[in-house]
Amino acid sequence: MMTVIAARELRKEFTVRVRQGRLRRARRTVAAVDGVDLAIARGEMVGYIGPNGAGKSTTLKMLTGVLTPSGGEVSVCGLSPVRQRTRLARRIGVVFGQRTQLWWDLPLRDSYDLLRHIYRVPAAEHAARLRRCRSLLDLDEFLDIPVRQLSLGQRMRGELTAALLHGPEVLFLDEPTIGLDVVSKQAVRGFLAELGAGGDVTLMLTTHDLADIEKLCRRLLVIDHGRVVHDGTIEALHARYGSRRRVVVELEEPLAAPPEVPGATLVTAGPLRLEYDLTGATAGELLARLAGLAFRDLSIVEPDIEDVVARLYTGAPVTDAP
Repeated sequence: MMTVIAARELRKEFTVRVRQGRLRRARRTVAAVDGVDLAIARGEMVGYIGPNGAGKSTTLKMLTGVLTPSGGEVSVCGLSPVRQRTRLARRIGVVFGQRTQLWWDLPLRDSYDLLRHIYRVPAAEHAARLRRCRSLLDLDEFLDIPVRQLSLGQRMRGELTAALLHGPEVLFLDEPTIGLDVVSKQAVRGFLAELGAGGDVTLMLTTHDLADIEKLCRRLLVIDHGRVVHDGTIEALHARYGSRRRVVVELEEPLAAPPEVPGATLVTAGPLRLEYDLTGATAGELLARLAGLAFRDLSIVEPDIEDVVARLYTGAPVTDAP
């Protein structure tokens, strides 16, 4: 598959002043991004996560041409983001959760008309894309309302539409669901899932809301202290950091001794409750071994990605290679 985002040894350094004594300040160089390698294919939906200050937003700003790299190589859609910024702008869409590309005092419809002229989009193409976004994001009820009067959820739906009306090949999203209520988050996630399913738009998403990643992205990049520390599936991340599916069994009557099951680790053994972590066995194999017990209830708890990522950030030991 064609690579649309490529970076090799990408670096960004900033010079900061730090106090030395009461009056003196010394200059120090800080690497916000420290040798990042990326290769993202056309149509991929990639989550890019990390703690505050890890280098996520700095990476996106270099990929979109906002910041000039201090070192390394980078290309997006075959273009150099800084040297060919104007050409690149016509081929990418960007949504920053706390920034706007809409005109504050104009109705949403007028903002879209202005963007059509800025990007020189043919009227028929613009109308077709707007119809699709109006349908999927339920824009009609507030198209004629000034942007400043929109709720945060309405404005974010408007921002997504604005980023897509010129038909970008790549969509960069930085915290697109920040501050949204549950209903608005579901609307945005559903729209992005349908957009990604078409395979025409490459999506790179940074967020602190890991539910966005789980619902939208098969591939996950984790950055910490300016370096990529994980590049793979969410399942590989779980395997690497030892997170397991858990089977919880509620019993009708207490057992003298809980059964041992190969490939499963008993983590809780109460009078009427057993909890097993699946370390090799499947849930079906575990239940087959427990078939003689009188169950009151049974549930399978999926591993929590937030716990896994928290362990990664805090330097918890790796259990298995990905």
